Amino acid sequence: MSVVVADGGGECLVIVKGAPESVLPACTQVELDGVAKELDTALLEQAQTLFRGLSGDGYRVLAVAYRTVERRTAYTVSDECDLTLAGFAAFLDPARADVAATIAALRADGVIVKILTGDNELVTQRICATVGLATGVIVLGAQVDRMSDPALAAVAERTTVFARVSPTQKNRIILALRSRGHVVGCVGDGINDAPALRSADVGISVDNAVDVARDAADIILLEKRLSVLHDGVVEGRRAFGNIMKYVLMGTSSNFGNMLSMAGAALLLPFLPMLPLQILLNNFLYDLSQVAIPSDRVDRSYLVKPRHWNVAFIRRYMLVLGPISSAYDFLTFVVMLGVFHAGPTLFRTGWFVESLATQTLVIFVIRTAGRPWAHGPSRALAAGVTASVATGVALPFTPLAGWLGFAPLPPMFFGALLVMIVAYLGLVEVVKRWFYRRYPM
Repeated sequence: MSVVVADGGGECLVIVKGAPESVLPACTQVELDGVAKELDTALLEQAQTLFRGLSGDGYRVLAVAYRTVERRTAYTVSDECDLTLAGFAAFLDPARADVAATIAALRADGVIVKILTGDNELVTQRICATVGLATGVIVLGAQVDRMSDPALAAVAERTTVFARVSPTQKNRIILALRSRGHVVGCVGDGINDAPALRSADVGISVDNAVDVARDAADIILLEKRLSVLHDGVVEGRRAFGNIMKYVLMGTSSNFGNMLSMAGAALLLPFLPMLPLQILLNNFLYDLSQVAIPSDRVDRSYLVKPRHWNVAFIRRYMLVLGPISSAYDFLTFVVMLGVFHAGPTLFRTGWFVESLATQTLVIFVIRTAGRPWAHGPSRALAAGVTASVATGVALPFTPLAGWLGFAPLPPMFFGALLVMIVAYLGLVEVVKRWFYRRYPM
């Protein structure tokens, strides 16, 4: 960048600052002890050695040069020639203390960290070394320009550091990684980062970034620590794991309920459950799952990224759904064959059994491992327990008549307990077989 300044006289001064690689070739002189001398080969090598030394020590270096020009109304790039080198301005911007630990944590959890920077390769290599990031072969922006998009995509996958890249080149690299199926997050705070922030799956900036970077980003970090990135990744995966619990439980139980309702409608001379009872059942069931976001998830969900797998959900539904339906039909047999239930008692018994089994099964489905080794959160356990207790108590309350319920005989609850234990045990056995056969 160049500016033209005047002190009121007839001549002006063009002052140039920029990357030494760009400024030094435009210089023909150097100022030493207040005297301009020819920038010969020896002095040029001395300047370049100083620049490389500062860069190797982690400094960002700007070269400053100037020349005298006549006063006129306009100036062009052609005026940036025959400059006198005034010296270097070196800036040290050390990495934050938590960067190395954050990069290590992201790497351990399957997130690959790449550097796309306009800085030169020397300072970039030094900074990467201080934060524990192996650079390997550094690809420069000039090399990126010579690559086709397919070639760049292949190079981008195996390259950790890109240096001296322009905004356009950063954007190409982001798009190249996305073209290979990667989910890409981009962190940036400058004007040069705006295109890449917009093209990434998730653009991340900070609250003191330039306006255009904040506008282009999807997320603004308010805390002054990079570790919030890792925290965000973990929380996102935890949320995905808990969502999957609800989806798997909901699809399998609803599929089983659909089979049960269809079968009962064909076999029984009365409605197996009244519309109000179905709505109440669903309400208590959904209410018990409100605390799922507070639940712990398997470590396997946190150590690597997951994607929606509709085929997996469909298989899970088709395998575990009929088990729920089988125990519903067993309830029908008990209610009709043992208790000789009429329509009201039958509906009450199925309501309680259906609510208990489809709600308590969350304790089994919530983990791919052993349920007793991975306990639920207190909120989830309390919510499920309260929902089941409410369903059991309703037939004995003044609301029973209005809801179409009747008090259940004591022996029913003994049979219900046996069915619940058997159902949860069978689901656990089938679940383990399923995860061995169809790992997610």
